[in-house]
Amino acid sequence: MGQSTSEQEVQADNPEGFNNIKTLVEEELQTSMMVGMVIGAGIVIVLIAILIFFILRRIQLRNLEAQEAPKYRFRKRDKVMFYGRKIMRKVSQSTSSLVGTSSSSRPRLKKKQKMLNIAKKILRFKKEVPILQAKEPPPSVLEADLTEFDVANSHLPSEVLYMLKNVRVLGHFEKPLFLELCKHMVFLQFQQGEYVFRPGQPDSSIYVVQDGKLELCLTGTDGKENVVKEVYPGDSVHSLLSILDVITGHQKPYRTVSARAAEVSTVLRLPVEAFLSIFEKYPESLVRVVQIIMVRLQRVTVLALHNYLGLTNELFSHEMQPSRLPPPSPHPTRTSPIRHGKRFGSLTVPEEHREVAIKGEGSGGEQGKDGATVPTLSRTISMPVDIAGIQKSLRSDFDMAYERGRISVSAEDGNTPPTFSRSVSQDQRERKVTVDDVPSGIYLYPEEEPGVDNIFTPVSSRSSTALFEEAQKEILKLMKIEDPSLLNGRVTLHHAKAGAVLARQGDQDVSLHFVLSGCLHVYQRMINKQDAVCLFVTHPGEMVGQLAVLTGEPLIFTIKAIRDCTYLKISKSDFYEIMREQPSVVLSAAHTVAIRMSPFVRQMDFAIDWMAVEAGRALYRQDDQSDCTYIVLNGRLRSVIRKANGKKELVGEYGRGDLIGVVEALTKQPRATTVHAVRDTELVKLPEGTLNNIKRRYPQVVTRLIHLLGQKILGNLQQGRGPFSGSALSLPSMTASADVTNPASNLSTVAVLPVCDEVPINAFNLELSHALSAIGPTLLLTSDIIRERLGASALDSIHEYRLSGWLAQQEDINRIVLYQTDNSMTPWTQRCIRQADCILIVGLGDQEPALGELEQMLENTAVRALKQLILLHKEDGPGPSRTVEWLNMRSWCSGHLHLKCPRRVFSRRSPTKLREVYEKVFEKTADRHSDFSRLARVLTGNSIALVLGGGGARGCSHVGVIKAMEEAGIPIDIVGGTSIGSFIGALYAEERSAVRTKQRAREWSKAMNSVFKTVLDLTYPITSMFSGSAFNTSIYKVFQDKQAEDLWLPYFNVTTDITASAMRVHQDGK
Repeated sequence: MGQSTSEQEVQADNPEGFNNIKTLVEEELQTSMMVGMVIGAGIVIVLIAILIFFILRRIQLRNLEAQEAPKYRFRKRDKVMFYGRKIMRKVSQSTSSLVGTSSSSRPRLKKKQKMLNIAKKILRFKKEVPILQAKEPPPSVLEADLTEFDVANSHLPSEVLYMLKNVRVLGHFEKPLFLELCKHMVFLQFQQGEYVFRPGQPDSSIYVVQDGKLELCLTGTDGKENVVKEVYPGDSVHSLLSILDVITGHQKPYRTVSARAAEVSTVLRLPVEAFLSIFEKYPESLVRVVQIIMVRLQRVTVLALHNYLGLTNELFSHEMQPSRLPPPSPHPTRTSPIRHGKRFGSLTVPEEHREVAIKGEGSGGEQGKDGATVPTLSRTISMPVDIAGIQKSLRSDFDMAYERGRISVSAEDGNTPPTFSRSVSQDQRERKVTVDDVPSGIYLYPEEEPGVDNIFTPVSSRSSTALFEEAQKEILKLMKIEDPSLLNGRVTLHHAKAGAVLARQGDQDVSLHFVLSGCLHVYQRMINKQDAVCLFVTHPGEMVGQLAVLTGEPLIFTIKAIRDCTYLKISKSDFYEIMREQPSVVLSAAHTVAIRMSPFVRQMDFAIDWMAVEAGRALYRQDDQSDCTYIVLNGRLRSVIRKANGKKELVGEYGRGDLIGVVEALTKQPRATTVHAVRDTELVKLPEGTLNNIKRRYPQVVTRLIHLLGQKILGNLQQGRGPFSGSALSLPSMTASADVTNPASNLSTVAVLPVCDEVPINAFNLELSHALSAIGPTLLLTSDIIRERLGASALDSIHEYRLSGWLAQQEDINRIVLYQTDNSMTPWTQRCIRQADCILIVGLGDQEPALGELEQMLENTAVRALKQLILLHKEDGPGPSRTVEWLNMRSWCSGHLHLKCPRRVFSRRSPTKLREVYEKVFEKTADRHSDFSRLARVLTGNSIALVLGGGGARGCSHVGVIKAMEEAGIPIDIVGGTSIGSFIGALYAEERSAVRTKQRAREWSKAMNSVFKTVLDLTYPITSMFSGSAFNTSIYKVFQDKQAEDLWLPYFNVTTDITASAMRVHQDGK
């Protein structure tokens, strides 16, 4: 009661305050309720939104899974361009419908045209520029034939096929000759473990395995037999040196070599004596076969054992018994110590130099120690003029031997082909060799036996004439020359002072040197060193230089007189004249070479194989067992790797002299790639057992093999990408061994194919030959020349082997061979494509892009050679354009080049007039800055590339670098760069002039200094302060719509892909 009374009293005392409190509380309660309701509603909405999101997400994922391909979605700028093009297309249609109307509609047409221009400006509509279509190489380029050679399905018996395959190592035999050889074949059956031959038995046969397997063994010093080679069906066991011994009449028994059957085997035996009957009927074939044996012996010795394994004096025998001359004859000979009479013209040493050497009064020579004049020798390269109808026929085996030895046809025959000779400047070499009628001194050496009357003893009463006559008699005896008059006018007496170098390693002009007194030391440079090793010493009565004279190959050693020496000299051309009169002379010369070879070389001659691989056949396949190493003699091979996803990628190409499969063989790993023949190829096969035997015998070889292995591995590590990822001609891969990874290098044969009849193909080939001759010997062949030189029926199928052998010989003796195709798909055109390492498709750049009829036929054949597009431009004509259209209409080209041709190329002349013009051209040295010289360097792997780096404004100094290179006479064949270097490089690739490049770079630099354009280019600095629009516009104003394919020089630039953190190389587009 008391409390209620008090509350009523308070309410009565302050009624307003109480009402205010009550109102405030009610408002707070309402506000809290509203906030709660809002929060609750928000939570409900969020939950509903999340639920809807997940539901839609699941539906969207289901739809994406159901879709086979994503739908095309416009970007904003693409959408604008799409509708812009649509509008312009309608406008164009409306304007085109007005064409041909009355004159009253012309104002309306102008309005439409103005509307069209305004719309183009508003939409910034640009003409579409064709883009280079990325094309993969055809299967024939990257895949080997799956079908192997099937002996069972052949129309010839297996024994005939195997024998033909192995006899071809001695060259081509005509059908009657080969059938004569087959009559001497003997079938032998051997049980497992039975010996085919053992040491002590006569070494006089060629053994070919028809069925089963043989093991070739070498007996070591400890008496144990080591297997160095396994011989499978189709392969043979023989030695070229042993064949030579039988032919020359010096047959020897087996000493350390034996062969046994690893299983039951059938073996064909062909006695070497069978060749003797053939040589009696066809003596010209004797010279050819012996020459081939010498050529292949030298290449095996130099390539496999010296160049790759580093062996030098292990290859030659050091001890030989010098010949002794009989007492002097009382009857004088008709030979004079002075050269006289009509002589044979030499390809390499000019005649006037020789006469100067004889008379000792040359005005252009150097002075030796004794004051005598030393003639200045020069090397010349002779290139046949390959215009139809100007070369005579070369039909006999002996004429082919002449060509093999790089000797022209005798002038006496009256059919010497005209040549364009250009002297190649060389470093002046001091040759302190004088020629005297009377030798300055004859010396006695301790090894000479006392009491023997010979010319090597100091007999003071003997005159120089008697000395010369007796020396000639010794040559007659050594060479077994039946008619002494063959030496008349072909032998000269020389005297060399101590220290004189008679011939240097690599010389092409080589003569026979027969030592009378003193001695000649023979040296050979060590691999990757400047030091030289003495191989052997040529004593009095011995001869040196025969191998190079017989083969026509460069000299593999240096001949030097350590002390005063007197010797007789027979030039290469004179020696071949003697052989023409008496072919058997080649046997004596070859025998002197054979006895100089060491027993080790004779063993390797059994173990190292020669093999031929037809075009398209696989040498080995990926994941095969590695049991040997190969060296390319001639032809071309391609290495392809198969990735895990099944895609195939080219790894590299191998040409003459390249080593294949050494990494897998040394590491005993399966083959990493598949290697197949681009065209018919000859190889040297070095079995694993043979390599192991060499390593045990000469441990220093291991160091050389480690060096080779390191080079190969380093090259693979540095190879970032395959050469087909871009233009193979334009940008070789950056590897340690550019000859392998760049498919356009180390080419031996090039086929030239015109797009249309308007292409001046004759003049083009002669210009290219002139440029190539500055790099090495070059030969141009056409169908007319083949018929002139080998006969009208040379291209018939019956002469297939003979033509193939002759073409292989031309490849051997020339740095590069050009094949000019006919204008249609004739047998000669097919032969050119089959022989080619690379095919040049030549078109006219100022004509409409077109695909020639011959090219269309070419597409239907499996062409394995690389194809390069060559576009010719007139000297005063417009620059290159529409190159992309030329490339897009072709299936696949590994590269392209633009050539600016001199006016004489496009002038139409008769073959006679063309010959006269280019006779004068070949008298001059090729201009190294011409586009044909650039093409020659590309084909031979000698291109010079200029790569310019970045650095902003500092990059403008690149202009000075280019100017300095021009002043130094250094040509630039390829240009690349990054940042400012790519800009300067593109300017030079377009202009090819340092002056014009400097002018345009200066104009661009001034435009870049505009402050107003820089301010307008400012943007919100999220990733950059400037948008880059002004910079891109300035670059566009410099190059307009020029594409990289339309630049004069091959060009590339390097950028960074920041999204993938990778380097990108661009070689096409704007």
